[in-house]
Amino acid sequence: MPGTNLTRDEARTRAGVVSDVEYLIELDLTNAPSGAPTFRSVTTITFAATAGANTFADLIAEQVREVTLNGRSLDPDTVYDGARVQLDGLAERNELTVVADCTYSRTGEGLHRSVDPADKETYLYTQFEVPDARRVFTTFEQPDLKARFTFTVSAPARWVVISNAPTPEPTPYTGDNGEEFARWEFPATERMSTYITAVVAGPYHVVTDTYEGPHGSYPLSLLCRPSLKDALDVDDLFEVTKQGFELFERAFGTPYPFHKYDQAFVPEYNMGAMENAGCVTLRDEYLFRSRTTHAEMEARANTVLHELAHMWFGDLVTMTWWDDLWLNESFAEWASHWAQAVATTKYAGAWTTFCNARKNWAYRQDQLPSTHPIAADMVDFHAVEVNFDGITYAKGASTLRQLVAFVGEETFITALKEYFSDHAFGNTELADLLKPLEKASGRDLDDWTERWLRTAGVNTLRADFSVDAEDAFTSFAIEQTAAENFPVLRPHRLAVGLYRRTDEGLVRTERFEVDIDGPRTELAELVGATQPDLVLLNDDDLTYAKIRLDERSRATLVESIDQLTESLPRALAWGAAWDMTRDAEMPASQYVGIVLRGIRAETDLTGVRSLLNQATSAINLYSAPENRPSLRAQFEEAVAELLAAAEQGSDHQLAFARAYSSAVYSEAGADRLAAWLDDRDLPPGLVVDTDLRWTLIVALARLGRIGADEIDDELTRDTTITGQERAAQARAARPTPEAKEEAWRIAVESGDTPNETQFRTILGFQQPGQEELLRPYVEKYLSAAKDVYTRLGSSMGENVLVYLSPRNLAEQATLDALTTWLSAEASSVDAPTLRYVSEAQADLTRALAAQARDAS
Repeated sequence: MPGTNLTRDEARTRAGVVSDVEYLIELDLTNAPSGAPTFRSVTTITFAATAGANTFADLIAEQVREVTLNGRSLDPDTVYDGARVQLDGLAERNELTVVADCTYSRTGEGLHRSVDPADKETYLYTQFEVPDARRVFTTFEQPDLKARFTFTVSAPARWVVISNAPTPEPTPYTGDNGEEFARWEFPATERMSTYITAVVAGPYHVVTDTYEGPHGSYPLSLLCRPSLKDALDVDDLFEVTKQGFELFERAFGTPYPFHKYDQAFVPEYNMGAMENAGCVTLRDEYLFRSRTTHAEMEARANTVLHELAHMWFGDLVTMTWWDDLWLNESFAEWASHWAQAVATTKYAGAWTTFCNARKNWAYRQDQLPSTHPIAADMVDFHAVEVNFDGITYAKGASTLRQLVAFVGEETFITALKEYFSDHAFGNTELADLLKPLEKASGRDLDDWTERWLRTAGVNTLRADFSVDAEDAFTSFAIEQTAAENFPVLRPHRLAVGLYRRTDEGLVRTERFEVDIDGPRTELAELVGATQPDLVLLNDDDLTYAKIRLDERSRATLVESIDQLTESLPRALAWGAAWDMTRDAEMPASQYVGIVLRGIRAETDLTGVRSLLNQATSAINLYSAPENRPSLRAQFEEAVAELLAAAEQGSDHQLAFARAYSSAVYSEAGADRLAAWLDDRDLPPGLVVDTDLRWTLIVALARLGRIGADEIDDELTRDTTITGQERAAQARAARPTPEAKEEAWRIAVESGDTPNETQFRTILGFQQPGQEELLRPYVEKYLSAAKDVYTRLGSSMGENVLVYLSPRNLAEQATLDALTTWLSAEASSVDAPTLRYVSEAQADLTRALAAQARDAS
């Protein structure tokens, strides 16, 4: 569609023309329950402009009925091209009114409509980041043209309707056919960007509370579909929210910037959550309807705090353009983990969780051909859409943690207070943050910024030392290297931990916090210390770097990782082992052995989950094909033993039960899973509830032990949206050509598959052990890749390009097919498609190198 991909240069030009913007938006959603394809959107924008200049407004609509500019009626067929409304001959003050029919979405973008099969009711919510407010109302779709928004929404009278401003009393009225409707006339919002405006509407269940803080009282609410109200963990959610409010108001020196705080758990959501100002939306899978683990509760709390932090980072102060997206996401990522560590009691091990999960995401992303600086060059919307990645989130947060170590936490917080005070309700760039940081710290941060924020790639750190006859260090240095294509070396503030075997376990006996820079830094402070059993660089995880172990430390890790008594050093050791496996420096078979030997002692449940997933990847992707059958058998047996030994009813037991379901390949294992599904021969304390039943159903479908009829029968037990989505996953997992063909049609070829159903189908499609069935889909994938991103839209197109890529079919023929396609198509496909296919090629190259190492 012409004009949908707004460029940075176009946005700058428009910002030079347009200012002082206000919106009046009227949405008629009364036809939503009927299944009508479109809704009426009437937008009136008043704005200042350079007299005589030309510009455009953004809108993606099924039909534009009227366009009026400064009292002049314009021909929609002339001024509207499907994405933009051309505005010529502007005055100093302008009023634009556009009447349009916009489309209800099934993709999770724009105004998404979902029907809950449990109650047959309709639920709506908006999702606008990055460029999708224009699917609901006419906009100037760029973050620096902040405005006040006044929404009026018409909907069924019995519905709940919320937006960014406080919810008014609705005005009831009767429709032409006697239906009972109401009109919600919201007050004007504070100044904000288009992408954080929101509307949520439907017969939602609502629970309310209040946060009482030093700056006043703020109404709080939680919303969900009534079918999930029993899963709405009100006490925990409000507790975490209030803890975040108290910390952020105090630490940032700025009151909460909006009038109320709603958190709506909504169906069929593409991501974790979205920081709409005062009206956060979250995926309702965060409402756990079955037994769950502490790790999952911790992840939800982190998301809650992440979105709350955005009320300051991103909503109160917003980047001028998406180049500084990291000013939103990296800060919210850092702030949420920091808040968990210092403000909550249940989730105080957040930095261990960050190390075990989020940093591995960053390290992987930073070694792909698509890596980019944290402060990235976002030339247009397409560049932005694909950069919500491990660099922007986890590497950025890691770098901020390094900055905190570099300048000191108190100094860092002082600078943030000044930043929010100076730029409240405005827009900023990187330099606006550096100014108060330099002022507070007394440091020149230009060099630090250039090397950390404006360059890509991850450094590797190694200890180089010598010892005397008494095993005392006579010299100690840290060597730093960089990838050939990203040669920058960075300054690091880090800790070196010395760990020794004791009766209590592997314990840190000495810690040295040091500054390093360049290819080699001599550390005189370690000279004279006795060589320990384990030298752990980056102890306490203060910096962002890959670490390598000396020979003695590596042997200690292999033999005794379970003897480390603290969770964070274990996480660092696990990370080093996994990174060496991915870099083909450690055989995959050895890594699997380390996991199976050490996971019994792992107390961090996120670590347990990550280790089990990584061991599975090591087996299925990185092990030599000839070693794979025995590794799978070893892993299946070992996880069964871990499950049997786990405490009854514990989180570990549930985690091992889930992992065992994925690990089973044997007939005996399949028999065991089938017995569990029938509630027979269960491990004591394990309850097969709704979600675990679906885990078993998917596993048995993968193994060919159940078919479509049994899956349909399970749906009669679980008539929810989640049940439908898990059934789609199970159907796609079946090991038959017919199942794969139907799954491909649903996920790739159909234009009316709901977004989350598509995603679950994709997750079920590629299964280890089904290589013969999957090989024909390499060419189908490459054929679909030519247009799927534009045909299905950015979110669902990304699902296909990433999760249906044949990276799991780690064979030379697959790599050759992708390489040939990239050579032929690189110049003709859009940038997101080129990125995702190139990433799959890189993953396959890495997997084949690891397989060769495992075979040696």
